[in-house]
Amino acid sequence: MYLQHFGLTEPPFRLSPDPHFLFPSKHHSRAKAYMESIVLLQDGFVIITGEIGAGKTTLINSFIEELGEDVILAHVAQTQLTPVQFLQTVLADFGHKAFQKRKAELIDLLNNFLIEQYEQGKKCVLIVDEAQNLSPKVLEEVRLLSGIETTKEKVLRIVLAGQPELNEKLDGMEQLTQRVRLRFHLGPLTQEETCQYIKHRLTVAGSPDGALFKDEIYPLIYRYTGGIPRLVNTLCDTAMLCAFAEDHSDVGVDDVEAALDDLQWEEFAARTNKFLLHGPRNPRLRILHEGECIDEFPLDKNRLIIGRTADNDIQINSKFISRHHAQLVTDANGTFIEDLNSTNGIYLGKQRFKKRTLQDGDTILLGKHSLLYLDRAVEEEDEDDGDDDIAETAHEAEVGMPERNKAAGNLS
Repeated sequence: MYLQHFGLTEPPFRLSPDPHFLFPSKHHSRAKAYMESIVLLQDGFVIITGEIGAGKTTLINSFIEELGEDVILAHVAQTQLTPVQFLQTVLADFGHKAFQKRKAELIDLLNNFLIEQYEQGKKCVLIVDEAQNLSPKVLEEVRLLSGIETTKEKVLRIVLAGQPELNEKLDGMEQLTQRVRLRFHLGPLTQEETCQYIKHRLTVAGSPDGALFKDEIYPLIYRYTGGIPRLVNTLCDTAMLCAFAEDHSDVGVDDVEAALDDLQWEEFAARTNKFLLHGPRNPRLRILHEGECIDEFPLDKNRLIIGRTADNDIQINSKFISRHHAQLVTDANGTFIEDLNSTNGIYLGKQRFKKRTLQDGDTILLGKHSLLYLDRAVEEEDEDDGDDDIAETAHEAEVGMPERNKAAGNLS
């Protein structure tokens, strides 16, 4: 409708997952690199999670578009299936009509197909979108498929993509999670990235410099979308319609405000962070060694990876820490920490655990270091000097850490 008016060749903010419009943010680029790595890895198994509208499907479509001729792909997007229906769907995507076969026959057919493709130099990739809808029984079939192998290597690469609930489903499936090579959570865009995202899509759609939007509207757009790409698309498209209706040559604050009135949106924080009504938060993480704070990190990113190597968001250079040891995920409901199949594990006191929602003052042990989680408002800290007591408790916890972490650390 407004293309000719604004001199565009195609709609810039369609909700359809067009890989042509993929914006290479830091998170999206890293997630795509993880997906691309499975083609090279002999035991490639990657899990990508993200909030609704974070761009998972666009990312998948971009990845699929760039696959080489030596890759055979099965892409499953309908995931409310029984185990038999799931196997039938996978085989159908690989080119086999097996809808009348029993489960044992399906498994045998799939095994033989994968091994045949391997012997011909082909790489088979299975991508499951909306994987949070898979039942535990179907996830068990995924685990079994991931174990199909020749005498030398596994023959099926797997990508599971879904909403954050997927991680919750996987928590109780230790045999499956141990097979996972890489996990990544796709967070929202930052305010700067949101601005770049909008300009990128406008440029792809035919705007010479992506300057159809006035500079002063970007903070407003971010405030109401939270950097979620689907929400950004919806608001920007509606704002362009409002500008077109008023015969404006570009999109300004009045047009965005008119769009917000039409959409009847609240600010993003008001819609998603209802817990803020209970008091302001200031989540952060302190790294302690022998009771002393050696570093502090604000938890203002959706996801932080902790590990020994320099490619982590938080690096702890210790032989007791795995290359990628644990992850911290912060969302509207708080922060949780999750072990990434590390060698020496993560502990609260003497209890090893896989995943835990953190409470203010929790001290988590990683090897000979500890992580002190603080979630109090700055104002509260001014009235309470109890951090020294917490640090002393953390040191006591380090001294009493499990013996397995005091021994020479195993590298993973």
